[in-house]
Amino acid sequence: MRRSARDTTFADFVDARRALLVRTAYLLCGDWHRAEDLVQQALTKLYVAWPRVVGGGGEDAYTRRVLLNVARDDWRRRSRRPEVVVDRHVEVATAADGTAEDRDALVRALAELSTGQRQVVVLRFWLDLSVDDVARDLGVSTGTVKSQSARALNRLRESLGADFADTRGGHP
Repeated sequence: MRRSARDTTFADFVDARRALLVRTAYLLCGDWHRAEDLVQQALTKLYVAWPRVVGGGGEDAYTRRVLLNVARDDWRRRSRRPEVVVDRHVEVATAADGTAEDRDALVRALAELSTGQRQVVVLRFWLDLSVDDVARDLGVSTGTVKSQSARALNRLRESLGADFADTRGGHP
């Protein structure tokens, strides 16, 4: 069977970004299996919208927004906070000086944040987006992004301790 140009461009896009999407989803939800499910749901929605999304240069932003919405919907459907399962065999952090224990501690600390704070931290510091981009992706004001970020970083510092932040250049 011959693939259409739409399918080819979509497949290339997914191949290039799938691993990052899964790691991002994991940081948002704290569970690898749910992260895979969230990414699959997001990619399904993206495929439907692909003809109007592709070509304008906003594919990544649209994909992030869909992933955030799917994660938020999933969170709302759950009656309680999920237990965080940390898989030591999967690399989350890419820092050369981080240990497995550091990554585990960071993932556990992220799970203690509110959903909004976790989303802001993941978008700002994991995906390295600007305040304006995070505000646009989350549909909130830049002031909200700044205040959520400050509160989240303070909570992470409390959870992880000053030694953790100091050894990594001041960032949690």
